[in-house]
Amino acid sequence: MNVFSILVAATSNMNNSRPGSEKFDKITRWFDKQDWSFDWFFSWWGQNTTISIIVSILILVGAIVIGKLLYWLTGTFAKSVAARTKSGLDDILIDKLEEPIVYGIVILGFYWGFTRLHFNESVDSFFANVFMILFILNVTWLIARVIDSLIEEYIVPIVTKSESDLDDQLLPILRKTIKAVLWIFGIVIALSNSGFDVAALIAGLGIGGLALALAAQDTVKNIFGGIMVFLDKPFKIKDRIKVNGMDGVVEEIGVRSTRLRTLEGRLITIPNGQFSDNAVENVSLEPTRKVNISLGLTYDTTPEQMENAMNIIKDIIKANSKVEDDALVAFNAWGDFAMGIQVIYYISSPDFIFSAQSEINLEILKLFNAEGLEFAFPTQTIYKKEL
Repeated sequence: MNVFSILVAATSNMNNSRPGSEKFDKITRWFDKQDWSFDWFFSWWGQNTTISIIVSILILVGAIVIGKLLYWLTGTFAKSVAARTKSGLDDILIDKLEEPIVYGIVILGFYWGFTRLHFNESVDSFFANVFMILFILNVTWLIARVIDSLIEEYIVPIVTKSESDLDDQLLPILRKTIKAVLWIFGIVIALSNSGFDVAALIAGLGIGGLALALAAQDTVKNIFGGIMVFLDKPFKIKDRIKVNGMDGVVEEIGVRSTRLRTLEGRLITIPNGQFSDNAVENVSLEPTRKVNISLGLTYDTTPEQMENAMNIIKDIIKANSKVEDDALVAFNAWGDFAMGIQVIYYISSPDFIFSAQSEINLEILKLFNAEGLEFAFPTQTIYKKEL
């Protein structure tokens, strides 16, 4: 009989003479059927001495303290020493590896502490599997960070110096793919060493993969859209594009999505599937940008002043290095309240779209005012008839 049964039985004997004792008996019998025993606890306590329990707790606490101390030493001394060397690899390695190493020491400390205690076979097996999985995943994390550090030190500078834009786009995908493959292998190895039937798990995933593929049609579509972006290369990083009403500069091209920085400074993530469904306008590939201006002078402007105004505009455009020389300036309209001048010129680079227009417009305003040329605005003349 367990501890709870003894307590319940004693209470039942005290309440047999009271009203409602039958209901209490039913409750007593229900409690008696339950496994409320602490036999496992007393068995575990009997297998472990007080000293072994205290030692295990000290080992656990010591592992945490050592991990914290190592983390502090790495941040205080190791990084300062590495900063004095010419190579940047040691700086990257220290930054990338300090966390996996610290966590690895803590995991090993916990494992060592638990191995000094005695549990039943099922509990021992459970904790052994848990520590095995944690240790293998931590090693996987460490290896992934080492490889990423090597790429950062040796591959990234080469890609940065190359003239091709394709490697700039492929490198982030390559890094993510390597990490994904490493983590998949790490998880499979961890599960295999912990007693799981990995072959059956993979077979089950294969059956569920069809259902997952049907449910993830949009994701698959976006991935294929990303592949088409890399193959067709309608744009590259730092290009300004317009797609589906969005206008911005490409900051990152991923497998599933592309990130744009709008002219307002907002970051937009666009699924790559949209690039196959919508027209993409690459503004950066425009050889020139056409600018069309309509100006109006008042009707009291003389022919000489009109000709002078057109010559002023031509000279301003010709003197600006950001625009092409083949500008068109013409007196083209008799408006309701103004004589129209049509101006067409071409900006040589998309980088100068706003600056060139601002410079030309400001210069026109200055010289027109200096020459006494008046811009027209809507007016209405009222004649009063004398009675």
